[in-house]
Amino acid sequence: MSFLYPYVLVLAVLITGGAVAAYVALQRRRAAALEAAGFGTLIGGSLRRHLPYALLLAALPILLVGLARPQAQVTVPRVAGTVLLAFDVSNSMAATDVAPTRLAAAQAAATEFVDRQPDTVDVGVLVFGDQALLTQAPTDDHPAAAAAIARVKAGGGTSLGQAILVGLSNITGKPVSLPQNGAAPDTSALGYWPSATIVVFSDGENTGGPDVEAAAELAAAAGVRIQTVGVGTAGGATVEVDGYQLNTALDERTMSTIAQVTGGVYHAAGDAGTLSDTTGSIDLRLTMKKEPLELTGPFAGAALLLLALGGLLGTRWHGRIV
Repeated sequence: MSFLYPYVLVLAVLITGGAVAAYVALQRRRAAALEAAGFGTLIGGSLRRHLPYALLLAALPILLVGLARPQAQVTVPRVAGTVLLAFDVSNSMAATDVAPTRLAAAQAAATEFVDRQPDTVDVGVLVFGDQALLTQAPTDDHPAAAAAIARVKAGGGTSLGQAILVGLSNITGKPVSLPQNGAAPDTSALGYWPSATIVVFSDGENTGGPDVEAAAELAAAAGVRIQTVGVGTAGGATVEVDGYQLNTALDERTMSTIAQVTGGVYHAAGDAGTLSDTTGSIDLRLTMKKEPLELTGPFAGAALLLLALGGLLGTRWHGRIV
């Protein structure tokens, strides 16, 4: 416990000590007067005689301690940290099995998601096709993040593994990659980032790049959870790329694997309305923060209770408060 005005505690000790000394002196004078008047048998430690004043005296230091503005540190849960929204901008995201297109529906749902976040959550935007690029660094300026979402355009292939690695690089502040020789990656330099979350909007059709599951395991080692949002339908749709008709469908298995490896959740969304509802169910991690809680109220309440009880008993038993 700490006090905003600790010097008041010194006054509390002095004033309380003075009040107790005055009460003791008063009782001694009263006893001497009764003795001189021949009423010595009335002198005693009667509960009725002393209890009301004991309650009044007990209220005094409690009230004065309350004036010192006592504070306690309490642990408060809150949603905080960093959320990196990763958008698949490959050609398949132009498919119209989710109206108006997969990418447009993902943008609308992500924008609603950003609007719902408190100022304690920093939001960044990453786009990925064959390569991945951070277009908005994590910020508490949510309108800036929404503007970055609105600028996203479709085109190119899909590398989910590269998206995860670039996202980790921006979260940890250092380049993150998988070993070329297939060896186990060194996770010791990554640090631990449990307050960071990557939300991937994609149809899951991976066309190349680093191994997706290995990249997800690297994220898990760094304490970064990945939430995935599947954009598309199992039936799929046809898109035209460079004059060719290509069929594309949602790959739920890949999206589920990415989420499960990191302790996240896969959210399926088959249409624009469902996609919006899906982003509303994305859970962010609760962090614990110590915040000061002022205890002046409880101290004042306890003091007033003792004052009221002492005054009530004094009036009832002696016909006066003091």
